Amino acid sequence: MSDIPYLIRLGNRLSEALTGLAEDRRTKHRNFILSFQMSDGGFRGRDGDSDLYYTSFAVRGLMMLGGMDQELTTALGGYLKEHDWRQLNVIDLMNWLATALALQVSGGIDILEDVGADFPEAVSQQLERVRTEDGGYAKSTEGASGSTYHSFLVLLTYQLIGMSQLRPNALVQFLFDRQRDDGGFVEIAPMSRSGTNPTAAACAILNELGAVDDEIRDDVKAFLKDVRSDEGGFQANSRVPFADSLSTFTGLLTCQDLQLGPVADAKRIHKWLTTQLEFPTGGFRAATWDEAADVEYTFYGLGLLALLKAEES
Repeated sequence: MSDIPYLIRLGNRLSEALTGLAEDRRTKHRNFILSFQMSDGGFRGRDGDSDLYYTSFAVRGLMMLGGMDQELTTALGGYLKEHDWRQLNVIDLMNWLATALALQVSGGIDILEDVGADFPEAVSQQLERVRTEDGGYAKSTEGASGSTYHSFLVLLTYQLIGMSQLRPNALVQFLFDRQRDDGGFVEIAPMSRSGTNPTAAACAILNELGAVDDEIRDDVKAFLKDVRSDEGGFQANSRVPFADSLSTFTGLLTCQDLQLGPVADAKRIHKWLTTQLEFPTGGFRAATWDEAADVEYTFYGLGLLALLKAEES
């Protein structure tokens, strides 16, 4: 496993792939993302107040576009300081940390300067409170069984604080137990039909922990072939009749990270993405049924452009 956190490696990879994006197109998407910034410095979703989840997606999108400046990082620093990391759930804690590190890199603002030497250990203790008997991690302490998604967030958080995953073998076994006969992985134990996003999360964890073998690659490749959409992208699962940008991003990323070879048609994905999901005024929507764009799906749209650029090389 690399010493550089997965999220930082991924962010660098996507940013580098988008360096050739036309300036006017880059500006439109940057301005679109910035239109969701609130007076407290954070970013909102399609409505409501700012929150850490959408703020993280906005910052990651802006980093891809090279759109972070001192004024923006200062405002974001103020927003992050309003949150006590000790009170955050798994999702918000990961997004708080990821955004804090982005501000360090882009603006030299160190939100973590006063957290204390015991910060990594304290975060680890907070994470382990939501660990379940099956070896995974739940959304909260009330969770009786692990979630593939939240387990992925915990792994990311451990990397962001510079600590190794605790009891990695138990986490690997948890994921093996979440694999189904269709070759993919499920989010929670009672589910029988695999999903593209849980599969991507499971594969990312297993890959980071050095637990991916040829059998898993073959299984996952077969599953991803089953969730290819006629539109060109990937479906959330085999029963969903349309592709979406989140599933297409995670599916294509998994193909590249596990070196599965060509599974989907990159040219068809690009056409679907740019003619159906990208707005000429900036922003991306989730799927053809969606009526509006937001910062989360703009991140996935930009991320797909970057991954597709890599497919060309």
